[in-house]
Amino acid sequence: MRDSIFTILFVWYPYVCLTVFLVGSLIRYDREQYSWKASSSQILRRKQLTWGSNLFHFGILFLLFGHTVGLLTPTSIYTLFMTVELKQLVAVIAGGVAGVVCFIGLSLLLHRRLFDARIRATSTRMDIVVLIILWVQLTLGLVTLPYSLAHSDGSAMLILAHWAQGILTLHPVEASTLQGLDWPYLTHLVLGMTLFLVFPFSRLVHIWSAPVWYLGRRGYQVVRTRRALTGRSGPKSTHQPAE
Repeated sequence: MRDSIFTILFVWYPYVCLTVFLVGSLIRYDREQYSWKASSSQILRRKQLTWGSNLFHFGILFLLFGHTVGLLTPTSIYTLFMTVELKQLVAVIAGGVAGVVCFIGLSLLLHRRLFDARIRATSTRMDIVVLIILWVQLTLGLVTLPYSLAHSDGSAMLILAHWAQGILTLHPVEASTLQGLDWPYLTHLVLGMTLFLVFPFSRLVHIWSAPVWYLGRRGYQVVRTRRALTGRSGPKSTHQPAE
């Protein structure tokens, strides 16, 4: 029975989540483009939003990058310049700092959405569900840190990396391989996959539209000012480099 549950959760469930994630995102973009955005509520509790959003986005981007590189980089590559034990220590320290920053920011955002009646009235049920899932997921991630320190040889990290690489290469490892992991790791994995499952049905889809291209944007924008000028009035057009 235990083997069957692990096979469902860690061999079949990942592919269900990835399929819904990709196909669902394409269908939503094709059929509901007007909902392909993150609704703004910045005029309400703006200071709390600014702090919460900045801390959350800084932390979550660092964590996403760290998880992607940490789990998907083959062991034969990173062991060319660092040991497994060192990689484990770096992951715990860097992930711990980013996790705390992200947790503080997300807690501010969740508090703002739950306890401000005006913001809660403009929120959908999925908005709140996703924030709660993210908050629990971050909490579980922080809970795994002491367990990771206890496995200073990097054994748990190697199991997780081989599992993730096996899923993406369509050669999943035996589900029984994960049975020796502590419960925070396993719960963290399942909840993380669930985020992929609900992704197309939430405002998380706006991640696909992140304007990364804007960082390399070139050109000029027209800026009109209303400064009083000697001998004339009216707007003046100037050209300034786009920020």
